Amino acid sequence: MSTTEIARHWRLKAQRYQLVGEVCPHCNGKIFPPRDVCPHCAEEATQPPFRFSGKGEVYSYTTVHNPPEGYEESAPYTVALVKLAEGPLITAQLTDVANSEVEIGMPVEMVTRKLRSYGEEGLIIYGYKFRPQLARI
Repeated sequence: MSTTEIARHWRLKAQRYQLVGEVCPHCNGKIFPPRDVCPHCAEEATQPPFRFSGKGEVYSYTTVHNPPEGYEESAPYTVALVKLAEGPLITAQLTDVANSEVEIGMPVEMVTRKLRSYGEEGLIIYGYKFRPQLARI
C-alpha cells in the first residue's frame, strides 16, 4: 500500500467508521458522503459534521458473483442500496445474513467490518457494512 493510499483511508475514517456526513445549511438536506455542493439544492454545503444513526432499510440489492480485485474471498456477497433513516441512499455490502434471505424493506443497521485485504503485506481495510437490525430488549 502506498503512502497516498494510507493517507486516503485515514482521511475517510469518520465516514467509514461512523457514517459522518453533513446537513445543508440552505435546504436542511442530509448529505452522505460529505460534498462541496448539496445534491438537493446545488448550494455550497460545507458544514460541521453530522453523524447518521446507522439505521435504515434495504432499498434494492444484488448478489455479486464475480467480484472486483481484492474482494474475491467474500464472493458471492450481497450489495445493497440502503436508505438511511435520515434520507440518503448509500451503497454497502450486507453482512450476517444469507444472500437468499435479503428482502427489499428489510431493516438494517451499520456495523464496522473488514472490507478487504490489500497488497502483499495483507493490510486489512475496514469500513461500514449493514446487517439485519437486531431486536432490542
